[in-house]
Amino acid sequence: MDPARQAMIEGYKSSGPRERDITSPRRDPNNRISKPQRPTNPRPARLAAENKTTTPANYQSQDDLSRQFVADEDKFVLKQSKRKADIRVREGRAKPIDYLAFNLRFIDAERDPFDDHDDDPTIQVPSPDDIIGNLNEAQLKELDHDIKSYQVLESNATNKEYWKSLLALSGDRRQTLNPRGPEGRAVNSVASDIDKILEPKTYEQLEALEKQIRAKLRSDEHIDTDYWEELLKSLLVWKAKAKLKKIYQSINDARLQLLRQQNPELAEQAAADAQWVPKSAVAASSSGDKAPAVSSVVAKQPSSTALATSSNTAPANTRFAPTATEDFSQSTKALYEREVARGIGENEEIFAAEEADPNAAKPKWADKYRPRKPRYFNRVQMGYEWNKYNQTHYDHDNPPPKVVQGYKFNIFYPDLIDKTKAPTYKIIREHGRRRGETFAPAGEEDTCLIRFIAGPPYEDIAFRIVDREWDYSAKKDRGFKSSFDKGILQLHFQFKKIYYRK
Repeated sequence: MDPARQAMIEGYKSSGPRERDITSPRRDPNNRISKPQRPTNPRPARLAAENKTTTPANYQSQDDLSRQFVADEDKFVLKQSKRKADIRVREGRAKPIDYLAFNLRFIDAERDPFDDHDDDPTIQVPSPDDIIGNLNEAQLKELDHDIKSYQVLESNATNKEYWKSLLALSGDRRQTLNPRGPEGRAVNSVASDIDKILEPKTYEQLEALEKQIRAKLRSDEHIDTDYWEELLKSLLVWKAKAKLKKIYQSINDARLQLLRQQNPELAEQAAADAQWVPKSAVAASSSGDKAPAVSSVVAKQPSSTALATSSNTAPANTRFAPTATEDFSQSTKALYEREVARGIGENEEIFAAEEADPNAAKPKWADKYRPRKPRYFNRVQMGYEWNKYNQTHYDHDNPPPKVVQGYKFNIFYPDLIDKTKAPTYKIIREHGRRRGETFAPAGEEDTCLIRFIAGPPYEDIAFRIVDREWDYSAKKDRGFKSSFDKGILQLHFQFKKIYYRK
C-alpha cells in the first residue's frame, strides 16, 4: 500500500485530534442540512387531507344554512301576506282573514315600519268575536285554512298564540253550527251550565282550573268522565277566548298610543268615547263617516268615477263622536254586523256618500217619537268602461281608471212602528234637470240624490250617486233587487252597459 495512504487511514482511526489543512473547507455539524426523506406511501396522507373537509361539523353547517334559507323564505312569504291584507283592508275589499291580520299589526314586533300608514290607527275593524261569529260553515272552513297558513309561518310567540286562539274560536263556531258533527259537542243543558261556569273566569283562573280537571281525570276516583271531559273541552275554548281578549286589549292600547302620537286631541276624544270599539264597524258609520279606506282610494280617482265619497261627507274623526240621533239598538247592531261580515267583493268598495237633503223637513211625528237616523252598510261597484276612447288609449295591462257601475244599498229599519208599510226611495235631480238630461262638463258625469223614506221612528236619509240609466233586467250577474225583509231595505242595481261595435 502507498505509505501516504496508509498514514492517512491510520490518522482517521486515531482518537487524538487531527490537524486540518488551513485551505480545506471547515465542516460544522450544526450547519449541515439533511435531505428530507420521501414518504413510502403518499396515498394515506392525501386521503387524510381530504377527510378534513368532510367532517360531521361541516355537514351540520350545511344543515344550518338550509334551515336558515327556509326560515328566510317563510319570513318573506309571511311579510307579503300581511302586506296584502293591509292593502285590502285600506281599500275596503278585505276578507275575514285580512281583518284578523290587520289587527295584529299594531303589536307585531316584526312588522316593517315603512308599511305603516298615518290613517291606520283610525281604521276600525270588527273584533275577532264579531268576525268569526257571523260566518257560515263554508266561510269558517276557508278561514281555518287561512289561519293555519299564518300560524305555520309565524315565529313570534305572541303572534302564534293569537292565531292559535283564533283557530280554537273558529272551531267552536263550527261546532255550534253543526253540533252533531264528528267533533261537535251536543247542545244541551249540560253544555249551557258549563258555559255559565266558565264565562266569568279570567285566563289565570281557567289555567288553574284546567290543571285541577286534568288531575281529576288522571286520578282513580269514581267520577262522571263524560262530564269532566266535556268541561275540559269547553274550558280550552273559553281559555282561548280569554287569551284572545288579552291580546286584543293590547292591540287596542297600541292603536290608541299611535293615535296619541299623531293626533292627541283625537286620541283623547277616542279614549273618552264609549262608542270607540273596533267591533262597531269596519266601514262607515251611519252618522256620515267616511269609510276607513275609501278616502284614500277615491282621492286617486278622477271626477268621472263620481262619488265613492262626497265632498259633504263628515271628516274621518267624526266616527268617534256619533250623532245623538243615530240608531244604536241591539237589533240594528245585529243586522249591521251580519252585513259587515259578508265582506266586500273584488270590484266593490264601501260607499258612504251621505248628504243632507236641503228640502227635508222635520217629520210630523217628531213630537211623539224620538227621531233616529237609520244605520246602513252600502257598497259601490267599480269597473272599467271600454269605450272607444279607452280602447284606443288603454289596454288590459294598462287599464283605464275605474268608474262607478252600480250600487248596493242596505238600510236597516228593524224597529219600524208600522211594519206593514215598507220604506221607499226617491230620486231627486237638482237645478231643474230632468231624467236623461246632462249638465255636467265634458269628462264628468251628472249626479243626483237618492232619498230613502221610512215611517217613525226613522228619519229620511239621502246619498249622492251617479245619475245614469239603471239596468232592471233579472240577469244573475246584473240583477236588479228592491226588497224589504226582516228589517232590511235592500236596493241593488247596476247601470246599463253601452256596447260598441268593432
